[in-house]
Amino acid sequence: MQMDKIRQLALDTGFSYAMLLDCSTLELRQEVRDMCGVNTCGMYGKNLACPPFCGTLEECRELVRKYSQGIIVQTVGDVEDSLDIEGMKEAEEHHRSHFYKMAEILRKEYPSLLPLGSGCCRICKTCAGPDGECRFPEKRISSLEAFGVVVSDLCSRNHMKYYYGPQKIAYTSCYLLE
Repeated sequence: MQMDKIRQLALDTGFSYAMLLDCSTLELRQEVRDMCGVNTCGMYGKNLACPPFCGTLEECRELVRKYSQGIIVQTVGDVEDSLDIEGMKEAEEHHRSHFYKMAEILRKEYPSLLPLGSGCCRICKTCAGPDGECRFPEKRISSLEAFGVVVSDLCSRNHMKYYYGPQKIAYTSCYLLE
């Protein structure tokens, strides 16, 4: 599938924006990975798609190096203010739904697809981790942050906005394709 068709597929799937991704702009940084260790989100060591289970930073780098092309997708939602948790969750759910749907479509043509999402993997209602095995390793989705990516930098390097104003929230993810 041509990249312009993939970009259009993203828009048709429901994303607000989609841009081609220059895979050479994916910088995986230790300080981002270290933030996962602080466990602000509560998933460190619990979700099998998150650190430390998603691989070392060097293993993530080796995996990302295999990809030459990709696409960045965003869902931008409206919020009343920075405390509008309901609006944030609604936008996040729209993004996650579109992201999973497009991943399934792309996997048919790109079986080695590497989707890097926004937030932890939620394919299963309850993750089998940390003691169990992933029930759907072929569908598992790690976050950009789990791979050490500063999302605002990635957007900037690929000519995509990251901040849309005080009454907006953006969720950003990407798909890497071989």
